[in-house]
Amino acid sequence: MLLTAAIWGTAFVAQRAGMEFVGPYTFNAVRFALGAASLVPFLFFKTEQAPQTSHMRLPHLLLSGLLAGSVLFLGSSFQQVGIVYTTAGNAGFITGLYVILVPIMGLLLRQRPGIGVWIGAVLAVAGLYFINETKGLHLGKGDLLVLVCAFFFAAHVLIIGWLSPRNPAIPLSISQFVVCSFLSFIAAFLNEEILMADILRAAVPILYGGIGSVGIAFTLQVIGQKNAPPGHAAIILSLESVFALLGGWLLLSEAVPPAKLLGCGLMLAGMLCAQFQRYFLNGEKG
Repeated sequence: MLLTAAIWGTAFVAQRAGMEFVGPYTFNAVRFALGAASLVPFLFFKTEQAPQTSHMRLPHLLLSGLLAGSVLFLGSSFQQVGIVYTTAGNAGFITGLYVILVPIMGLLLRQRPGIGVWIGAVLAVAGLYFINETKGLHLGKGDLLVLVCAFFFAAHVLIIGWLSPRNPAIPLSISQFVVCSFLSFIAAFLNEEILMADILRAAVPILYGGIGSVGIAFTLQVIGQKNAPPGHAAIILSLESVFALLGGWLLLSEAVPPAKLLGCGLMLAGMLCAQFQRYFLNGEKG
């Protein structure tokens, strides 16, 4: 999952670069289709995976893919559209708020977050204020869209935590990618002009986003969450924020003023504080 965070964080740079040539829905449609295609050979890599497509397992797998893929489509769409209007660093840190949202949304599953979660939430909101590039408490359009995506990604972490022990990793990953790609293509046809020439010009960002961010990273998430509780997974995956900030600074020359560094530090402290009580004070193993 740490490798997943590194790939996702640096993928913010590729996602911003791809927006120079294609629309956000087209970018997502192609990269998730590519991610699904890149995993197909692995269906036949292990002989013990043969029973996974049996008649008894297939309906459950399809329903699982439909649920996970639909939530993934919503999160990815809000994120990709938001990236058009904000920086890669901002997008990475705001997306990382799902580390706070996962245990809070876990209340619906009768999980009781401790005081550390609430302190972490306050720190994260304070961090949002400082990384905000506009004056006052108003969030920029891109920041707000990415904030909405954080809710869907939090839901996705919880859903994958529930589905991954019940489904084989590769087929589950492929099924959710296919659903996400299909929905993204529909949105692209309704809102954008899809030109093959533009897709080819965005080939490098799409390849990294498709094979790296989707095919490799999301599959590693499914595999990792087979043996990790959602809260533990979220805090590791939230490190994508650090990689996003570094990627935006190193590769896109995005400015990182002191106030933004302070905001990033507060958000990172909030992310850590959200899980501190559970894993250190209570001595829970993860």
